[in-house]
Amino acid sequence: MNQFSGDAQLPPETTAVFASEAPAGRVEYGLRHNILTPWETLAQSVAAIAPTTSPVLTIPLVFALAGNGTWAAYALATVQVTLIALLIGALGRRSASPGSLYSYATDSLPPVVASIAAWALLLGYVATGASIGGGFVQYANVLLKAFTGHVAPPFLLVLISVLGAATMAYRDVKLSARAMLWLEGASVACIVLVLLLVLWKNGLHLDWPQVRLQGSSIPGIRLGLVLAIFSFVGFESATALGHEAKEPLRTIPRAVLQCALGAGAFFILAAYAEVLGFRHAGLALDKADAPMHVLADQASMPVLGILIDAGAMVSMFACILACITAAARILLLMAHNRLVPNYFCKTHRRNDTPHLAVVLTTVVVVVPPLVLTTLGYSGADIYGWLGSFAVYGFITIYGLTCIALPLQLKRQGALSMALLGTAILGGVSMVMTLAGTLYPVPAAPYSWLPYLYFVYLLITLVFFFRTQRRGRNSHDQAGSF
Repeated sequence: MNQFSGDAQLPPETTAVFASEAPAGRVEYGLRHNILTPWETLAQSVAAIAPTTSPVLTIPLVFALAGNGTWAAYALATVQVTLIALLIGALGRRSASPGSLYSYATDSLPPVVASIAAWALLLGYVATGASIGGGFVQYANVLLKAFTGHVAPPFLLVLISVLGAATMAYRDVKLSARAMLWLEGASVACIVLVLLLVLWKNGLHLDWPQVRLQGSSIPGIRLGLVLAIFSFVGFESATALGHEAKEPLRTIPRAVLQCALGAGAFFILAAYAEVLGFRHAGLALDKADAPMHVLADQASMPVLGILIDAGAMVSMFACILACITAAARILLLMAHNRLVPNYFCKTHRRNDTPHLAVVLTTVVVVVPPLVLTTLGYSGADIYGWLGSFAVYGFITIYGLTCIALPLQLKRQGALSMALLGTAILGGVSMVMTLAGTLYPVPAAPYSWLPYLYFVYLLITLVFFFRTQRRGRNSHDQAGSF
């Protein structure tokens, strides 16, 4: 097997492969091929969403902005995400690779725009993983205080959650997928049971203050929509397993659409039931440290509250695992496309995982929550700040997908009016979501995030053009001999 020119001799447990070296025209990346079942492929997207996290952390934040319009914000988010899921499905039925949405962008968009897509998606997964690290600190200490009366140092909890997830991502993608499937399924089942009990106790009738959006405002719902979108981010991450999933052209599009619709229904139910349940709880939803625990007590099932708190913590661990898994594979494809140093193409000979990409991703995920917890910020603050920052990366890649699909299908002569209309609606919805992060201007530090993201993109563009110039110079020098 050939190695990259100029690379040092690789250790025996490592292999590196050019995408162009695949036999019989098949692209190889050094990953295991066709090992994940449809359920395990779906588990990647489910874990990246971390559905248990939204009822306990995100929905209260949306309620603080949208009030009785919380369910409406989630309904709008479900429509937007479903549009993107349909587009991803149309692309996913035509190609599969470990690069997630970035690989779709490279097929249709100019190199510089494809580079932006790659860096935006990488940021989305990394920032999501880091934000969930903050959420893990919050709920781990809720449980520890309930059982022992003490809390653990936040920096220690960050290290445990991120390094534990990284170890699983380093070792075996199939083991990771199985763990994510079972962990999320158990957590969601407990939450759905509590929500149904809350609805039953409050009577099976419409909650008219919510139906009429009483006290809500359009700006509030629009700001809440941005956070509602964060509940969904990562729903497309099954596309990062394009090389490892069985029948990827069929199972991945199905997993993405199932995840978007299933998560949407779950979030709308959770938002409606939580707002209803807290109306007579004597405590505002956005002020509760463990809202599902409060609802479980209200439903006379306090044991479920403890299980949900534990499930929330476990769900966050699974989300960190999913984010590291997806980000490492994006980094792998970026290395094949010369956007990052080529040694990130290397995969572990025994585990067949992109171990060097996993290590780098882990470092980038663990540093922000580690620094912020050391500075004394709470897990909830870290979750909100870094999660909102991640949304910019996902809005960018979803918007570029709306552009890439029509271009690719038009080139193939397969563009239909239905798909073109879906792409236009999806693109407009992403622009509107982006506008919602800019106006009305949120309070600091949220107001700083758009400018930080803009600086990040500028840095990646400078890096791209420098890499391109260096590549041209190397080519010219080689041609002079």
